[in-house]
Amino acid sequence: MNDEMKTAVAEVRMTEGEREGQTPRKIRSMKSNPVNITKKVFEYFFLVLFLLWILVPFYIVLVTSFKTDAEVNQTIFTWFPTQGFYFEGYKSVFEEHYGYINVMRGFVNTLWIVLPPTILGLLTSAFSAYAFAKLKFRGKNILFALLLATMMVPGMVTLVPSFVIFDNIGWNGTPLPLMIPGMFGAAACVFYLRQFFMGIPSETLEAARLDGVGYFGMFFRMMLPLSVPALIAQGVLGFVGGYNDYFGPLLYVSGTQFETLQVALSSSVDKYDGEWNKVMATTVVALIPTIIVYLVAQRYFIEGIAVSGLK
Repeated sequence: MNDEMKTAVAEVRMTEGEREGQTPRKIRSMKSNPVNITKKVFEYFFLVLFLLWILVPFYIVLVTSFKTDAEVNQTIFTWFPTQGFYFEGYKSVFEEHYGYINVMRGFVNTLWIVLPPTILGLLTSAFSAYAFAKLKFRGKNILFALLLATMMVPGMVTLVPSFVIFDNIGWNGTPLPLMIPGMFGAAACVFYLRQFFMGIPSETLEAARLDGVGYFGMFFRMMLPLSVPALIAQGVLGFVGGYNDYFGPLLYVSGTQFETLQVALSSSVDKYDGEWNKVMATTVVALIPTIIVYLVAQRYFIEGIAVSGLK
């Protein structure tokens, strides 16, 4: 028995020795493989190119907003304000009007037009996703397939019918067409949240049901707290989409006191013909809210995308 134990211990030690001796060599050989090195070089090269493709336009906008009128209209572009920093562009953003509104009024209009459909639409989408993911009812798969089919319909197809309907009920010239439809949720948001809800164990809901918790209780007390990252991710996407929407406000509230920030930004191009430093200053101010939202919700946004199983 002792001899067998000694033999087993010797084999284990020999195996560990082989691992300790061979594994580093294998790792070194993988790292020193020319194919792997070339692959990594190309990957990082294209990543750097993509990063520059994203950041360079933002840098140009920021630098141009601080240039003087003379430097902006030079034939040769400069990558830095050579004549000093010029802040009159930012001063004009808060003092002058673009069409019917100024930037601050456009920002306020954008918030109270975008936030209600974003919040209520997210809650409505969560209700629908909860039903499709966890409840059992007749025709569920057919209804979900029809819902996904609506995602394939281009928005321009329903543009004219929607405009006619809103005009007949007297909503044109008001922000209602931009707010009311969004409060009923979105098909893409329902699909995303359904994928997240399906990852929550059904046994947890069954245990709550045995304790006498109803469907609404399970939704508000269990599903919503567990799905905070996914809800924040979809909330950020919905807010940014509504905040950057230009065509909808141009169609329904252009020429009224309800004009949004994006319409004001477009009007600034006509107002400051050739004064690109003021146009870029207006653009920078319009970018600040979305940047703040991203920085605040970045962790939840990435977590919500990761845990949903979607790529």
